[in-house]
Amino acid sequence: MPLNDVAGYPIYQTTFGNGARRVLAIHCSLAHSGAWSGLAGLLEDDTTFLAFDLPGQGRSAPWDDRGDYQDVSVQVATAMLDQRMDVIGHSFGATVALRLAALHPQLVRSLTLVEPVFFAVAKSDDPDLAERSRVAGQEFYDLVRAEDWEGAARAFTTVWGDGRAWERLSQSTRDALAAGIHIIVAGDPGLYNDRAGLLAPGGLDMLTMPCLLIEGAKSPDLIGTINTGLARRLPNARRVVVDGASHMVPITHPAALEGPIRDLFAKAD
Repeated sequence: MPLNDVAGYPIYQTTFGNGARRVLAIHCSLAHSGAWSGLAGLLEDDTTFLAFDLPGQGRSAPWDDRGDYQDVSVQVATAMLDQRMDVIGHSFGATVALRLAALHPQLVRSLTLVEPVFFAVAKSDDPDLAERSRVAGQEFYDLVRAEDWEGAARAFTTVWGDGRAWERLSQSTRDALAAGIHIIVAGDPGLYNDRAGLLAPGGLDMLTMPCLLIEGAKSPDLIGTINTGLARRLPNARRVVVDGASHMVPITHPAALEGPIRDLFAKAD
């Protein structure tokens, strides 16, 4: 499929399923739209997933540093929200989904945030934990500054991977992670700072649609703190913890998400 110009950026798009319910799905960093194939396959009779590769990832054109990375990702997602849809995001994609819902609540029928890495929530609600996590993650940034891309990818996926050791990943996977690791740093400003003002008092009050907050039981404590904070701020949110799962729960445990998401859709109706 050729790249399409979306909000001024060459973006790869794909669909899964042929059901009447339209779902906009936004993947995590260092992945691509195919990450949704497992979950979409379980829902394919009822839904059509519209998925896209974030700028600079998958088969979309390389990231060219035109503007803030999260802002651009939100612009691309906004262009695809062409009717009332259910919106699902994972990790960085969940932060894009949250901002998208805040900008266009009338077009978001339901909102699912899987492992949202909106670190500004932890900075606000548990600054000590946020600081400990920052110090623990300093190795990653040191390796990036040294342009040790493989080392940086290894450090990153140790915390934010699927639970497998670096040595157990295929060489092609390791090469791809190392090649794309610069995207992580590009997305940081929108994760650590609440530039959109979502955490201000009443900042999320307009998100009255049913919301689902999902985390893996083996994920970093930071995710639990973030979901706790979001659950307190979102008027109509439910939390789900997936046993045995780490950060990549949509890929490793799609079957565990099917039931909660079907319940969410029913509630949204």
